[in-house]
Amino acid sequence: MKSEQRRNLWWLAAGAGALLAARAINRKLNAYSFRNKTVLITGGARGLGFVMARQLANEGARLVLCSRDERQLEDARMELAGNGADVMVFPCDVTQQAQVEEMIGRVQQEFGQINVLINNAGIITAGPLEEMTVKDFEEAMQTHFWGPLYTTLAVLPSMKARGGGRILNIASIGGKLGVPHLVPYSASKFALVGLSEGLRAELKQYNITVTCASPGLMQTGSPRHANVKGQHEEEYTLFKIVDSSPLTSISAESSAKSILDACRHGDAEVVTSIPAKIGAFVHGISPETTTDIFELLNRMLPGPTGEQRAKKGYESETPLSMSGLTERTQKAAFRNNEL
Repeated sequence: MKSEQRRNLWWLAAGAGALLAARAINRKLNAYSFRNKTVLITGGARGLGFVMARQLANEGARLVLCSRDERQLEDARMELAGNGADVMVFPCDVTQQAQVEEMIGRVQQEFGQINVLINNAGIITAGPLEEMTVKDFEEAMQTHFWGPLYTTLAVLPSMKARGGGRILNIASIGGKLGVPHLVPYSASKFALVGLSEGLRAELKQYNITVTCASPGLMQTGSPRHANVKGQHEEEYTLFKIVDSSPLTSISAESSAKSILDACRHGDAEVVTSIPAKIGAFVHGISPETTTDIFELLNRMLPGPTGEQRAKKGYESETPLSMSGLTERTQKAAFRNNEL
C-alpha cells in the first residue's frame, strides 16, 4: 500500500510539474512586446514612472510622458531622447477630464494610437487621521481614481476599434491593506484596485488586458514630494527611513521590472516586495490580524497636533532624515528626477 501511495504522489508531482512548465512556456510564447508600441505614462516625469520609461525605452517602445511639472517633463525628455528614445511629453493634470481628452487627442494625432496606457500619477499625504480634511480625501480620489478613469475612457474607443490594448494601473499595497497615517492614500488606492478588476472583467472581450500593480515600498526618491501633516519632522523622518531600508523596501528598478513583466504577460495583478506579499497574504487569510498589527503600529506613530496645515517632505528634512539611514532614497531622488 505504501508503495502504491508513493507512486500516486510521484505521478501527482510529475503532473503538477508538467503543468507549471507548460504554463511557463505558454507565458513566454505569448508575451506582449513593447517594441514599436506607443506607451503613455501618466506621472512619467519622475519616480517610478520615469524608471518604467527608461526600461520601456530600452525595449524599443515609443514613449509619451505626461505630468503637471513642465520642467521635470523637459528634463525627462532630454535624458530619454539623449539615449536614443522616441519620446514626446505633454503637460497635463489628469484630475481634469478636459485636459486628459485634449492630451489623448493630440497624442493620437501627432504620435499615433496609444497601445499601452500606464496610469501611474500619484500623490501621498502622510499624517494622523485627525489632521486630514475632506479635501485630502478628494485630492487622493481625484488623482488615483478619477485620473485613471478619465485616461481609460479616453483611450478605450481606439483600443476597441483596433481590437486590443494594454492598461496598467499602478495602485499600491496600500490598496490592499488600510495603512494608518495614510488613510486618504489607502482609500483611493483601494478604489483603483476595484476599478481595475471590474475593467479587466469587462474589457477582456475586446482583447484589452488590464493589469493592476500593488507595489510595496520602493526606493524611488519620492518622499520629498509627499505632503506631511501633524508632527511634520518626526512623521517625515520615519516615513523616509522606512522607505529607504532594505528590510522594508526594494529598488524602484526591481519593482518596475516586475510590474512591466506582469503587464507583458497579461497578469491580473502583481505585488512587489516580500513585506508587501506577506502583508497581502496574511490579510487575505485574516483581515483582523493585519488591522490589529496596524493598530499597535499606529500607537507608536507621531500623534496629532491640532494643526491641519501640510508641509512638503523637503520642507521637513532633519539631520536624521538626511543621514546614512536614508542614503538609498537620497540616491534614488538624484537618479529619478525627484529633485
